[in-house]
Order: sequence, then structure tokens, then C-alpha cells
Amino acid sequence: MTLSAVAARYANALADVVTAPASPVPPSRAIQELRLFEAALAESHALREALATPAVPGSRKKAVVGRIAAKLEISRISRNFLFVLVDHRRVGSLAEIIRALEQALDERLGFARAEIAAARDLTERQRATLHAEFERLTGRRIRPYYSTDPSLLGGVIARIGSTIYDGSVRGRLESMKRRLSAEA
Repeated sequence: MTLSAVAARYANALADVVTAPASPVPPSRAIQELRLFEAALAESHALREALATPAVPGSRKKAVVGRIAAKLEISRISRNFLFVLVDHRRVGSLAEIIRALEQALDERLGFARAEIAAARDLTERQRATLHAEFERLTGRRIRPYYSTDPSLLGGVIARIGSTIYDGSVRGRLESMKRRLSAEA
């Protein structure tokens, strides 16, 4: 089983728990808590090493994770999920599991994932305009994920599912070039 399949399996298991009607933890909070732990992990090389090495017993690893979870005020559900990752030696895959969890939750909650790359950071007004336009185009609720791509001259490129919307300067120039070539 590939790592992404493993990540999807863990993500779907947690998604089942946090989307259950009686779940005390909303899905957005679970993601936020896992990201907090991921940030703590990223800040400490010693912590990453301790959780990765088989020389440290699982009980000690869980004790450390438990203390960090308490300090970060992570819910019992997210903490127990982290314990499962420790037990199965998957803490190193946390970032990929979080991405898979976001995708699984978006699907379950009826959102289309929109990966939007722009040449520079977009203002809140620009983001709101893009968000509304993509919802109009797709007829679905959109969950946008913004990034910057310095290789773009200007404009944006968005990927929603398998569809790519190219509103970049380069894309417009290529389109113009094709039209002019067809007319010649």
C-alpha cells in the first residue's frame, strides 16, 4: 500500500469520527489541532527524532505527545488519533495525513477543493471575488486554497477537480497566439 493510500486510510478514519452526529469536535477544529501539533513537530528536531526512532518505547512517545497535546489544548479525539499514529509509526506522515483529511472532509461536507495560484498574494477583496466566481462557474460550494507562484507573470491559475481555469497572463497570451495562428 502506498503512503498516500495509508494517509487516506487514517484520514478517512478520523473523518468518520469528527463528522459523526455526536462528535464533540467539529472537523475544522480537528484539522486546526493537528496543524498545531505539526507546527510543534516542525519546530523541534529532537522531538521529530524521538518520535521517529524505534529505540524510544511507544509508551514514552505517547507520554510526550500527551504532554504536548495538553499544552496545546488539543481535544481528546485528536490526541487519541496522534496516539494511534505513534503506535503505528506514522507520525512522520502527519502532513500528508492532514492533507488527506482536508480532502476527505471537503468531499463529505460537499465542498469542491479549489487550488488557486497567483503571481502575488491576493487581497481579501480579490479572494472574495474569485471565490464567488468559481462557485458560480461550478455550481458548488468552493473551499479555496491559495498559494503564490512566482513563475506566473500575472493573473491566476485555479484547479478544481480535474478542471483547470487559466487566467494567467501567459495563458491569455497563448490563447491569443492560437487564435492568431488559426486566422492566418
